[in-house]
Amino acid sequence: MSELRERIASSFAAQGLMATLGAELLEVIPGEVRIAFLPRPGLSQQNGYVHAGALTSVVDSACGYAALTVAATGMDVLAVEFKINFMRPAVADRFVAIGKVMKAGRTLTVCQGEVIGERGEERVTIAVMQSTIMNVAGAGVIS
Repeated sequence: MSELRERIASSFAAQGLMATLGAELLEVIPGEVRIAFLPRPGLSQQNGYVHAGALTSVVDSACGYAALTVAATGMDVLAVEFKINFMRPAVADRFVAIGKVMKAGRTLTVCQGEVIGERGEERVTIAVMQSTIMNVAGAGVIS
């Protein structure tokens, strides 16, 4: 496993929410991260669709980890702002969140996120996100 993937996988494994959602780290390359998860009743909203909060959490993590792939060694990242647009109800056999770095700076990184719903051979965009990520020194809980 590459050093970059190990760094991202180690941080991902420490996220309790991703474990709760059943999310899986699929791909890590410089400037891009993909995370997948499967729908289940515990993630649904009142109409049976996957809840926007679950989708948002996973694509937020994909964007954050994409930013971490280009952050300096010893830095960690925190989202400071994001906007998400839902384009259709979240109905699929599997969801893949893709985070991509659009512009990386010393302090802030702007990422684009997308949630793809997969159903058989069909792939549709469920949601898109724009996220601003801040580089912070070190890792750990900020009080």
